[in-house]
Amino acid sequence: MKTVDSYNFSGKRALIRVDFNVPLNEKLEITDDNRLKAALPTIKKILADGGSVVLMSHLGRPKEGPEDKFSLRHVVPYLSDKLGVQVQFAGDCIGAEASEKSSALKSGEVLVLENLRFYKEETKGDVDFAKKLSVHGDVWVNDAFGTAHRAHASTAVIAQFYDDKICGKVIEAELVNAEKVLKTGEKPLTAIMGGAKIGDKILIIENMIDKVDNLIIGGGMAYTFMKAQGGNIGQSLCQEENLDLALSLIEKAKNKGVNLLLPVDTMAADSFDNDAKTKVCDIMDIPDDYQGLDIGPKSIELFKEVVIKSKTILWNGPMGVFEFPTFAVGTNAIAAYVVEATENGGFSLIGGGDSAAAVNILGYGDQVSYISTGGGALLEYMEGKVLPGVAALEQ
Repeated sequence: MKTVDSYNFSGKRALIRVDFNVPLNEKLEITDDNRLKAALPTIKKILADGGSVVLMSHLGRPKEGPEDKFSLRHVVPYLSDKLGVQVQFAGDCIGAEASEKSSALKSGEVLVLENLRFYKEETKGDVDFAKKLSVHGDVWVNDAFGTAHRAHASTAVIAQFYDDKICGKVIEAELVNAEKVLKTGEKPLTAIMGGAKIGDKILIIENMIDKVDNLIIGGGMAYTFMKAQGGNIGQSLCQEENLDLALSLIEKAKNKGVNLLLPVDTMAADSFDNDAKTKVCDIMDIPDDYQGLDIGPKSIELFKEVVIKSKTILWNGPMGVFEFPTFAVGTNAIAAYVVEATENGGFSLIGGGDSAAAVNILGYGDQVSYISTGGGALLEYMEGKVLPGVAALEQ
């Protein structure tokens, strides 16, 4: 696989698939610039070589063609500031205007194309649409790990129109860090799985059971495990269709000699509200009119010992409803223990999505080893699946 650092972009126009799917507030201001920041090293390397850059991305989920709130023009001032050049913008990603602007680029110049998903052909992986996009560059660079699990026109299909297909620094870092967990990580290896639904994490849990020493389950999915074992979980989240699955995972962990840790207590509430009436109770005996919204103090202590002694950690999914301060205690504690393990010389990989948001919101972002930029893509890679966006770079 060709990488950005192994390639000289002098005199080349690089068409880069980036992931600029960033949150915007009501004033259309960027509220989280992590994905933009992550793309800068790849762009800067190409410009330093004497190349020019055309950036393409999606933003949000536009339903019916162009909408200003999903326009990539909103990221142009940020990029101009961070790159120190006046970034140009094309009001479309295909067509005459876009082609004229991209073909006129000189060394050191940058152009942003309008949102790819203003065309349904992008997500359909349309070959003709990919061909129209391909006119914007001499070489194709894929640096959008967040969409690497999708066989979209710009993320995979477009590769057939290029001799030079290059892996950007974001994707390279994602793969290197994922391999540290999957193959080269020091023992003991601990996977911390949280979030709402066991169904979303089943494949990664099954794949990791063959690799981990410790498996910690928290978050909403824990209550399915409790009910499966005969517990009373009150109004807590439960996936009834996965009760047998939970029992089979418990059995599988036992057979593989994996230390499976489930919560023993929970912070329960009488409503889904930060100001709800709360009580700490045994997770197998939650009152009928209460629901578990966080792990309890005994569970926090139980998990602490294992986490801080770990040499390699994969964390995907919060321990509770961390968006409510009342129920962020468990997630905050686990984040602190992951940081402590990292400071002790361990390696910590934080899965994208809610885990990344939680770690950043709680202020631990720069104290862990690596935070993934792609939630779904990382999960699928950890599940052992082939990512179309990565496979396209390897052809």
